[in-house]
Amino acid sequence: VQLVESGGGLVQRGGSLTLSCAASGDRIDDYAIGWFRQAPGKQREFVARIMNTGETAYVDSVKDRFTIARDNAGNTVYLQMVSLKPEDTAVYYCHSQPFIGAASWGRGIQVTVSS
Repeated sequence: VQLVESGGGLVQRGGSLTLSCAASGDRIDDYAIGWFRQAPGKQREFVARIMNTGETAYVDSVKDRFTIARDNAGNTVYLQMVSLKPEDTAVYYCHSQPFIGAASWGRGIQVTVSS
């Protein structure tokens, strides 16, 4: 499956953005889809995940601010981000993991939160 992220950009502290991860090449209904991020000079870190069942998980630093959701009909997963902080600045990557088979990564999209 191929993944393309969109919706990133520059926003002020306290602002909001919604990232989209559009999948092609396969239906993602049975995939676990995750968002990761990598800030300059830091390792890529897990942000959020949604399973095929709809079960979600978040890193503690974004709980109550970020919401992951999936639109199976549109073959797209979203990451709604509110109350953004400068420390949320990073390149955000979409990741897919099928029940059987290889995982895929998107190319990433920049999110910059100014103070």
